[in-house]
Amino acid sequence: MEALGRLFDIGVGFAPVELNTADGATGKRIAMVGADAVTIVAFMDVAASGTDNLTFDIQQHTAYTGGTSKDLDADPSTGAAGSVGIDHFYIKAETALDNDEAWVRVSQTEASEVVVAGATYAAMQKLVVIEVASSQLAEGFTHLSVACTAGNVNQLGACLYFTHELRRQRKPTSLPNLLRTNAANA
Repeated sequence: MEALGRLFDIGVGFAPVELNTADGATGKRIAMVGADAVTIVAFMDVAASGTDNLTFDIQQHTAYTGGTSKDLDADPSTGAAGSVGIDHFYIKAETALDNDEAWVRVSQTEASEVVVAGATYAAMQKLVVIEVASSQLAEGFTHLSVACTAGNVNQLGACLYFTHELRRQRKPTSLPNLLRTNAANA
């Protein structure tokens, strides 16, 4: 049996884009109700110059469009810092990625933002993985998205969402809509 539909589904976070401050990437929303977790996988090229940080901002939402949006680690009643953010991520980085790199676990203070240090990684191609469990979303929040910026430096990047621990396994052509789980695929 194929893994797509049985183990995971894939959605777009953001298509390839220059990640400088003027452009950035505002990620698409994805429903978390059909899976126990999502793995955010971002692939970034070498920065054009400088050592600006790469910042991923993970947001939680109450609806597939509109609704209320808050930082992942925010208390939805106040917007103040809550208790469930991201405390680590994984990265593979090299001047030119060629599949011989090892994963490096990067720990950070729990937050809704993940910061990839430009001083260390700007001159490298990067594969960044951020895991978010459905249980990390506050009560009433059903969707998440990720936005990414790279300061004032041009840096091409793209992002995919991999939902996993699917609650219903289906053949790939019968997988539900990843934005509105009860709606037909467009």
